Amino acid sequence: MIDAIDPRENRLIGDLPPADLARWRPSLEKVELSLGQVLYEPGSVLSHVYFPTTAIVSMLYVMEDGDSAEIAVVGNEGLVGISIFMGGESTPSRAVVQSAGLGLRMAATTLKNEFSRSGLVLRLLLRFTQALISQMAQTAVCNRHHTLDQQLCRWLLLSLDRLQGDELVMTQELIANMLGVRREGVTEGALKLQKAGLIRYSRGRILVLDRAGLEQRSCECYAVVKREYDRLFSIPTV
Repeated sequence: MIDAIDPRENRLIGDLPPADLARWRPSLEKVELSLGQVLYEPGSVLSHVYFPTTAIVSMLYVMEDGDSAEIAVVGNEGLVGISIFMGGESTPSRAVVQSAGLGLRMAATTLKNEFSRSGLVLRLLLRFTQALISQMAQTAVCNRHHTLDQQLCRWLLLSLDRLQGDELVMTQELIANMLGVRREGVTEGALKLQKAGLIRYSRGRILVLDRAGLEQRSCECYAVVKREYDRLFSIPTV
């Protein structure tokens, strides 16, 4: 049961009609998501799905040698655990809390039942899934063809879109794991952005000073992803 949190702070839930939202409310449980918390590991069967409200969750692909790289981020626009209703039950990725905050969770069986009802709920879930797949595809292209500076700008902008303020609390090691690079590369990239007056970086805290400057310095990947999310979420669901 929800306690002192408005489920409509999650954009996907907020798009539900009143009748569907009323049906969902008893099944939504408030959760506090701490920095670095692992919500699920590759191959594990998911018992719950998560709807972040103020937290951001990173989805990572983990290699056999333990190295990892981010394939997508999820914040207050969607949910973590699409394999529940896509028929997979488990997932090959790891879900790690990238930015601490609050969220809601729902039992996997409940969401599967909601998906099976068809109608608006099904359309909303599939629309978010398409947006997430688009982000994954663009991230793969970005990691292959663009510089670390550009990737860092893209990552910062995607994170800002899912936060209420301009500051990210993030360890250097976690950023490196997200981008699949060495910690020294993250430090070098962050210092370049700081020297350019775009951010202030100190002890795991990144304060964005010039968002427009970040957008100019980023590759086209951020804009492509944002346009697709805006397009999909602006389509009438009725």
